[in-house]
Amino acid sequence: ELSFTLLDAITDKEPVVQEQVCSALRFLGEARPRETLRACDAYLRQHDKLAQPYRALILRAMEMVLSSHIHQLDKDTASILILLASSEMTRTKGLDCDWQRAASSVLVAVGKRFINQVMEEVLSRFQPGVLPHCSVLQTLASLSVSNAFGMVPFLPSILSTMLPMLGMAKQDALRVVFCCALQHFSESTLEYLANLDQAPDPTVRRDAFAADIFSAYDILFHHWLQSRDAKLRLAVVAALGPMSHLLPSEKLEEQLPRLLPGVLSLYKKHAETFHVSKSLGQILEAAVSVGSRTLEAQLDALLATLHTQICVPVESSSPLVMSSQKEVLRCFTVLACCLPDRLLAFLLPRLDTSSERLRVGTLQILRHLINSAAAQMEVKKPFILSAMRLPLLDTNNKVKRAVVQVISAMAHHGYLEQPGGEVMIEYIVQQCALPPEQEPEKPGPDGEDLAAADSVRAVSVRTLYLVSTTVDRMSDVLWPYLMEFLVPAHFTEALTPLCRSLVHLALKRQEAGADAFLVPFEAHANLPSPYAVTTRLLVVSSHPYLGDGRGAASLRLLRVMRHSIHPLLAQPWETAVPLLLEHLEAHTEETLSLQEWEEKLLAFLRDTLAVVSDDTWTCQLSLEMRKRLPSYNRVPQEKNFLYKCLGTALAAAASREVVRKSLQELLGAASYQQQAEHEGLACCFGICATAHLEDTLTQLEDFIRSDVLRKSSGIFSIFKDRGEQELEKVKSALILCYGHVAARAPHELVLAKVESEVLRNMFQCFSTKHRGRVFLQDPALKLCLVQSLCMVSQAICSSAQASSFYFSRKAELVAQMMEFIRAEPLDSLKTPLRKKAMLACTHLVSLEPALEEQARADVIRGCLYSVLALVPEPDREDGGSQESLYQDTVRALEDLLAGLLQRNMTPQGLQIMVEHLSPWIKSPKGHERARALGLSTRLLRHFRQHLHVSALVPFHNLGLLVGLFSPRCADLCPATRQQAVDCVYTLLYLQLGHEGFSRDYRDNVAEQLLGLKDGLVHPDPATLFHTCHSVAQIIAKRLPPDQLISLLLTMFEGLGDPDKNCSRAATVMINCLLKERGPALLEKVPEIVSVLRSKLQETQGEHILPAAQHGLYLLASQHCAAVVSSLLGSPLPFDSHTCALWRALAVQPSLTTQVLELLLEKMSRDVPFKESRAFLLGSSPHRVATLLPLVATCALYEVLSAPASGTAVLELYPQLLVALLLRVSCTVGVQLPRNLQVKERRGTGTAPARSLEPCSSAVDALQALLLRGGSQDVAQCMQLEGGWELLRTSAGHEEGVTRLASAMARCAGPRLPLVVKALVCTQNSPYEMQRVTSTAFLAELLSSNVVNDLMLLESLLDNLAARQKDSSTSVRRLVLRGLANVASGSPDKVRAHGPQLLTAMISGLDDRDDPHGLVALEAMVGLARLLDLVAPWDLRLVLLHTVIRIRPFFDSEKVEFREASIRLFGHLNKACHGDCEEVFLEQVVGGLVPLLLHLQDPQAPVASACRFALCMCVPNLECEELAATFHKHLQEGRSLHFGEFLNSTCKHLMHHFPDLLGRLVSTNLFYFKSTLEEVRAAAPMFTGFLVLHAEPEQKPQVDLEQLIAALQLLLRDPAPGVREKSAETLGRLVKFA
Repeated sequence: ELSFTLLDAITDKEPVVQEQVCSALRFLGEARPRETLRACDAYLRQHDKLAQPYRALILRAMEMVLSSHIHQLDKDTASILILLASSEMTRTKGLDCDWQRAASSVLVAVGKRFINQVMEEVLSRFQPGVLPHCSVLQTLASLSVSNAFGMVPFLPSILSTMLPMLGMAKQDALRVVFCCALQHFSESTLEYLANLDQAPDPTVRRDAFAADIFSAYDILFHHWLQSRDAKLRLAVVAALGPMSHLLPSEKLEEQLPRLLPGVLSLYKKHAETFHVSKSLGQILEAAVSVGSRTLEAQLDALLATLHTQICVPVESSSPLVMSSQKEVLRCFTVLACCLPDRLLAFLLPRLDTSSERLRVGTLQILRHLINSAAAQMEVKKPFILSAMRLPLLDTNNKVKRAVVQVISAMAHHGYLEQPGGEVMIEYIVQQCALPPEQEPEKPGPDGEDLAAADSVRAVSVRTLYLVSTTVDRMSDVLWPYLMEFLVPAHFTEALTPLCRSLVHLALKRQEAGADAFLVPFEAHANLPSPYAVTTRLLVVSSHPYLGDGRGAASLRLLRVMRHSIHPLLAQPWETAVPLLLEHLEAHTEETLSLQEWEEKLLAFLRDTLAVVSDDTWTCQLSLEMRKRLPSYNRVPQEKNFLYKCLGTALAAAASREVVRKSLQELLGAASYQQQAEHEGLACCFGICATAHLEDTLTQLEDFIRSDVLRKSSGIFSIFKDRGEQELEKVKSALILCYGHVAARAPHELVLAKVESEVLRNMFQCFSTKHRGRVFLQDPALKLCLVQSLCMVSQAICSSAQASSFYFSRKAELVAQMMEFIRAEPLDSLKTPLRKKAMLACTHLVSLEPALEEQARADVIRGCLYSVLALVPEPDREDGGSQESLYQDTVRALEDLLAGLLQRNMTPQGLQIMVEHLSPWIKSPKGHERARALGLSTRLLRHFRQHLHVSALVPFHNLGLLVGLFSPRCADLCPATRQQAVDCVYTLLYLQLGHEGFSRDYRDNVAEQLLGLKDGLVHPDPATLFHTCHSVAQIIAKRLPPDQLISLLLTMFEGLGDPDKNCSRAATVMINCLLKERGPALLEKVPEIVSVLRSKLQETQGEHILPAAQHGLYLLASQHCAAVVSSLLGSPLPFDSHTCALWRALAVQPSLTTQVLELLLEKMSRDVPFKESRAFLLGSSPHRVATLLPLVATCALYEVLSAPASGTAVLELYPQLLVALLLRVSCTVGVQLPRNLQVKERRGTGTAPARSLEPCSSAVDALQALLLRGGSQDVAQCMQLEGGWELLRTSAGHEEGVTRLASAMARCAGPRLPLVVKALVCTQNSPYEMQRVTSTAFLAELLSSNVVNDLMLLESLLDNLAARQKDSSTSVRRLVLRGLANVASGSPDKVRAHGPQLLTAMISGLDDRDDPHGLVALEAMVGLARLLDLVAPWDLRLVLLHTVIRIRPFFDSEKVEFREASIRLFGHLNKACHGDCEEVFLEQVVGGLVPLLLHLQDPQAPVASACRFALCMCVPNLECEELAATFHKHLQEGRSLHFGEFLNSTCKHLMHHFPDLLGRLVSTNLFYFKSTLEEVRAAAPMFTGFLVLHAEPEQKPQVDLEQLIAALQLLLRDPAPGVREKSAETLGRLVKFA
C-alpha cells in the first residue's frame, strides 16, 4: 500500500516532489528491494494507461534500486523485471523516447549480473528475418558498452542475425539505430581485443568479426550513406570509423579509393562535422597502420577538404565545434607522419593568398604541425621560413595573431636560429609596437570580436617575453639583436617588452661569464650607439607610466648596460638607478610629480657627465640629442625633456664652438608653432647659460638681428614663408628664452647685462614694427613677457635702477602681475616666481597714471599679503640677498600706501587703510605684526601731518581704531609695543583735532602716554600690564561716550589674539573700562549683548569666546536681570556663541542658582504643547511645542553644561531631574513651530551642535544635568546602552526611561528617595505620557536591590498596586513589569509577597480591556521570572490554571506571544522538577509535539524558546537518553540539524515511551493544517521518524488509514517542501505495511 501511495504521487507537477517520491521509492527499495521492485512491476502492470513520463520516472527509480542492490537480486525477480522492462520497452513502436530508454536502462542494469538471462529475453525479440524493435537494438548497444566482456562472445551470433536485417530496414530512424549498434559493437570489440589478458575468452581474434563487419560495411557505405536523412548519414560515418579497424587489410586497401571520397563528401552535406572528422581520423589511422599504398593517390582531395574545414569560419565556440577542429588537425598529423613532403607542398603555397580565412587556417595547421610533427618537419625549416615571409605583410589582425602564434611555435623548435629568423623576430616587435588604442579591433564581418587580452599586441608581448625567458636556445639569437629596435620612434610602444626581454637576456649572459653581456657596438653596424641608447632610454623615462611602465623598464635596462655605455659608469649607476626606481615604486601615476621626477633625471644626467668627465664623449652625446629632436615632434612632452637634457649636456661641454653651433642650429630648427616647444627651448638656453652666458646671449642677439623680426621678403630669408602669426610665436619664444637665461644664469653676471642686452632685446621683440605699423601681440606673447619680466625682476631686485623702467601698458601689466602674485602661496618665499612678480609690481604701481579704485584696492590687498607674510632670509653666498628684496618691497609698499592715502584724507580713507592692515596687526607672527605696526605708525603720522579740518566733524571710528591698536601695547616685541602706543597717541590727537583743537595743541592727559613708553620696554609682566592699565585709564578719560561700545566690542575681539600677552592686555583694559565707565552702561546692556552676539558670529577664533564670556559675566554681576532678559530674547536655534554666553552665567554659584530657578519656572509656566489640526479635513491633529518652555529648556541645557554650575545643580538636583524627565515625556513626537522648522532646515548662521527638536533638547538637558550633578556614571551607562536615543522616540521612550532608572539605581542610589518622592506626586498627571514615564521609572527601580537598602520597596509596591486599574493599558502593563522586577531586585522578598504578585499576574492574564493582549504578554513574561522564587504552595494553586491559560498562545500568529508562552511553559516545568503531579505531566506530554515542531518556526526567538522549554521538560520525562540527546543538540548558540535531532528524539521516545506513539501521531496530524509552511513540513517528518523507530507491535496505536489519507492530502499541498516531506514519510511507513 505504501509503495502504491507513493507511486500515486508520482504524477505531482513539481519536479522536486517527483524527485522525493523517487527517493522514497529508493528508500523502500533499500529496506526491501525485492518487494519494492515487485510493487513497481505490479503498479505498472495495473496502471496500463499511466502516462509515459510517469512510467519513465518509475522505471528510473527501479534502475537506481537495481544499481545499488544488483547483487541482492534473486533470479526470479530478475526474470520478472526482465520481462517487464522488455514489455515496456517494446510496448509501442515509438522511437527514442524517455520511457523506452528508461526501460532499456533497467535491462542494462540487470544485465550487469544476469547477462545471459537478459540476452535470452532480448534475443527472443531479435529473431532472424524479423525487424527488431528499435529499443532492442539500443539495449544491445548499451549492453556492449556497459559489459563488453559479457557481450562480445554473443556478437558473432548477433551480427549473423543482424546482417540480413540490414537489407530489410527501410526506415531511416531504424537504420540509425542499426548504425549506432554497429558502432558500439565495433568499439566494444576493439576494447575486448585490446584487453585480452583480462578477457574471459582470450582466444577471440579480430578475424572472427572481419567478414560480418565487412558485410555490414558494404551495406552501410554503398547504400545507407547515400540517404537523404542527415542523421542517418552521420550515424553511418560514425560507425565506419571504428569498423574500419576490423575490416580485413586487403578489403580496407580495396575500399579506400571509394571510402575516403565518400566520407569527404559528407563535409558538404553537414554543418555539424565532428563525427565526420573523428571517423575520418580513425579511417586514416587504420589505413596508415596497414601501410596503405592507395592513400597517396587520395591525398590531394583529402588535403583540400581538410584545409577547407580548418578555414571555414567558426560560428560558435561550443565544445563540439572545438572538438571537430581538433579532429581535423589530428588528421593532418596522421598525414604528416607518412607524407610530409606532399603535405607541405600543399600548405605552403596557400600562404600566398589574399583571403583572410585561408591564411589564418593555413597558419593554424602549420603551427599544429610544427608542434605535433616536429621530427618530420625538422628538415623542412628553411622552406617553412621562406614561405612565412608573405603572411608577414598582411595587415589583418586575425592573420597577425595567427602569424605570431606560428612564430612562437617556431621559436620553441629552433626555426628562428635559421637564416631569415630575424625577420620573424622583427615582426613580433612590430606587433608589440601597435598602439594600444587600436585594441581590441572592431568586430569582423563574421561577428568575431577579439578580447583585449587576446589582441595582437597582447599576444605579441606575451610571446616575446616567453621566448626571451623560457627558450634557452633563443638567447644568442635575441642578444643583442633586440637593441636595434630601441631607438626608432615607430617602435616606441614596444619599448617596455623590449627592455624587459633585454634585461632578462643580459642578466642571463652576465651569469654565464664576465664579458658575455657586454654589447659589441662596433661589431654590429645596425646596433644603435651607446649615446643613442642613453638618450632614448633617458627621454622615455621622463613619463615613466606610459606604455605599461616603460620608465622603470628603461632604467633597469640602463643599469644592466652600464658597462657597455661607459666603463666609468658601472659603480655610479649601480647606486643611482635603484634610487630612481625606488622613487617610482613609492608613487603612482596620480601621485608622482613630473617636475620633481624630471629634476631627478636631469641630476642623474649631470652626475653621469661629471663622472665621465670626457668632453669628446659629452659633445658626442649632445650631438646625438640634437639629432634626435625631430623624432619627438609627435610627443611634445618628451621633446621638452630632451631639450632640458640637451641644455644640461651643453652646460657640461667645454668646447665653446660646439655650444655656439648647437644653439644656432636650435634657434633655426625649432618648431615655434608648438607652444610646448617654447618652454623646452627656453629651458635649454637657460640651463646652457649657467656655464655659457656670453655665448648664449650672443646667439640670441644675432638671431634677433637677422631677418626674422623684420619679415623681409628677400629670397635669402629663412623665414620668408612664415606669416605674422608665426612671427608672434617666434617673439614669444625669444622673450621666454631671455627670461630663463636671466633666471638661471649667475646673478653677478646677469646684473651687468640686464639693461644693455636683456631688457632692450625683450622690448624690441615685444614692440617690433613692420612697414610702419605695430603688430598686435597675442595673449601668449604678453604672458611670456610677464613671465620673463618676473624672471628678470629676480635678477635686478637689488638694483637701484630697477624703479626707473617705464611700461606703457602699466594697468594691464599690473593686473597680470597681481594675478601671478595671487596664484602663489602667501606665507613663504619658496619660489622665484613670486619674488620677481613682487618686485615688478612694486615698481609698476608707483608709476603714473593712478590706478582705479578697485585696482588700487586689489594692489593694496595683494601686496600686503605678499610682502608682510614673507620671512626675511640671510644673504646667500652667491651675492643674492633675500633681505634686500624684503626691504625694497616694504619701502615700495610704504610709499605706495602713503601716496594712496593722500588722495583720501578722511576718517573713512584712514579706516580703509587700517582695514587692510588689521589682519597683519593681529598676526601670530612677530615680524608681520612689526611691519604692520610700522606701516600703521607712518600712515597715522602722515594723516595727522596733512589733516585740515574745516568744520567740526566727529571722528566716528575712533573707538574701533583705538581698540585695534591698544592691545598691542603688550606685544612680545618691545618695538611693536612702543609703536602701538604711538598709534594710540596719534589717534587721541586726531580726535582732538576733529573736536577743533589746533595742530600744535598739547593735551596733558594724552601726553602722559609718551611717558608710559619706557615702562613697555621691560619684559616683567607685572610692570607691563600695569602700564597697559594706565593706558586704558587715559583712553577712558578721553574717549567720547558714543565710542565706548565700539571700543569694548573691539577689545572683546582682541581677546582672541594669538599673542597671550595681547589677550591679557585686552582683558586688563576691558576690566579697567568697565570699572571706570560701567555704571553708565545699564541702558546699553541690551545693545552690548546684541552687538556682542553679532560680533561673535562674524569673528573666528578660540580665544575670543572666554573673554566675551567674562565680559558678559561682569555685566551680569552689575545688571543681572537685564542680561538674562536680553539672552532670553535670543532667537532659536541658539548659535554656538549664544550658548557660550548662557554658560558664562554659571560662573558664580549664587548667580547660577537664580538663573536655574528662573528657567525652571519659565519651563513649567506654559503648557508643553498645543494641538494643531492639519489643513485637510479628517486628518488627525498634531502637537506643536510652545515657545517659552522650549527656549527655557535650551537655556537650561547651556547653563547645566557649564562646569561651574555644579554647586547650584546639586542644590536643585531632584527638582531638575523630575522636571526634565517629565519634559521629555510630554515632548515625544511633538513638532517644532513652523517658523523654526524652516529655520532648522535652512541651517542659516552657525549650525547648531544639537537638534532643536523639542524632545531632543529636553533629553540633552537631562543628560547635562546628570553629568553636572555628579551622576556621570548614569549618563555613561545611558550612552553605552543607547538609552538617550531611545528616550527621543515614541517607540523606544519607555525602554529609555527604564534604562535611565536602572542606571540611577546602580550609580546614584542615595539620590533616589527625593526623586521617588517627586515622581510619586506626578502619578495623577493629566498627561498619560507622564504617567507612563513615571510608572516605567518606578517599575524599573524594583529590579534593583537599592530599593531595599533605601527602604523604598513597600511604598513602591503599594504605589504600583494602586495603579492596576489605571485607564491606560501601558500603565497597567508597566505595573505588572514592575511587580515582576521584584524577582531581580529583591528575590528574598518575593516569597513574602508571593500571593500578591501571583494574583496580579493571573489578573493580567485575564485582562479583558486589553484588545491586543499586551498585558497578558507582560504577565507571561513576569510569571516566568517569578516562578523560581515564590513558595511551592502558592505556585501549586495557580499552576494548572496557568498552563491551561497559556497553551493557546503556543500557536498564536504573533511571534512574541509564541515565544513568551513557550518560554513560560519551560519555566513552569523547571519549577516542577522532582515534584511533578500526574495532571501536570499530561500537559508536558501534550506540549511535546508543538515544542518540537516549532523548533522549525521561521522566527528565531520562538525556536530559541522551544530549545529552552524542551530542555526544561525533559527532566520531568525521566529519560536519560532523551535528556542527553536534548543536551547535545539544543545547546544555545549551536546550529541545529533538525532532521538528525528529530530522528534521535523519536528513537528514544519510541524506545522508552512506546505507548505515546498514537498520541504523538494524532497531535502531529493536527499540525498537518498549520498556517506555517515550515511547521506543516516538519509534522509529517516527525511522524515519519516516529514510525521509523516504532516497533511493529505498536502498530495498533496508529490509524494507518487516517495517517495515509492525511499524507495523501499533504501530497496536494501548495508548498513543494510539504509535499516532499510527505512523500518521504510515506516511504517510511513501510515498517507498518
